[in-house]
Amino acid sequence: MFKKLILGALAISFIAVSCSDDDDSPNNDQSNLILNLSGLEELGSDFVYEGWIIVPGETLPISTGTFTNINFPQTYPVNREQLAAATAFVLSIEPAGETGDAALMPAATKLLRAEFGTGDTATVGIGPVGDFTTAAGTFFLRAPTDEAMGSPNNGNDENGVWFGTPGMPPSPNLTLPTLTGWKYEGWVVSDNGPISTGTFTSFDMTDDNAGDPNGFSGTEFIGPPLPGEDFLRNAPDGFTFPLDIRGRMVVISVEPDPDDSPAPFVLKPLVGTAGMDTAPATYDFELMTDNFPSGSVSR
Repeated sequence: MFKKLILGALAISFIAVSCSDDDDSPNNDQSNLILNLSGLEELGSDFVYEGWIIVPGETLPISTGTFTNINFPQTYPVNREQLAAATAFVLSIEPAGETGDAALMPAATKLLRAEFGTGDTATVGIGPVGDFTTAAGTFFLRAPTDEAMGSPNNGNDENGVWFGTPGMPPSPNLTLPTLTGWKYEGWVVSDNGPISTGTFTSFDMTDDNAGDPNGFSGTEFIGPPLPGEDFLRNAPDGFTFPLDIRGRMVVISVEPDPDDSPAPFVLKPLVGTAGMDTAPATYDFELMTDNFPSGSVSR
């Protein structure tokens, strides 16, 4: 009987020590952050997605880890106390292998954000990029850059597209949010895939392609004070210029800056189709938000 009591006491002591060891285990200091997202696209090889939590009292956001695999759900171990105190989650696009001070905080290319509030599951949205609920605008077909100033129209207006309202001079009419860490980019979907009209952040001036000696536009005139492009020269491999834009899809996307890929990014808020008439005819963009990433984050 006495022997049984001793063995029982030893067993209880072992269990108590084991429980004590478990409490001190590093895994007990962590809990899981679960991402369940849809609509993300693979990034270029030099970039990764990175998650962050915003914790009151912490000087900097706290990284929850990087990923390139876009299959979900995904689980990340995070400090238990910090995760419980977090008020928000942010997903950014970061250069791969980033080190030093730049690795301690999110880049300006913040894509998604979720507010935890009083619950442990929150819906993500593209709030860090901008509010596109009222996005709108028109475009027209015109090819002025191969005409000398004051010369008559040379009759090839089906080879150019510009974002705004035609006139003397043309005027801007895009309704889009101001971007930080991102740029807009125009596209025409040709038989061989999308081809860029150039990147821009302002709607009342030429885009970043203007005046490029290797650009697609002509050399006689830099173009109207609008984003857009004439597809007349320097055709990339696989494309044939001049490009007839009539009947083709025209898209404005939102691109990371710096850009992760030469292809359009997943955010394409404005999409339209060119008709058969050139300027002064205009064509409406339609708001397309179905392609925006969505999902939830849980702790």
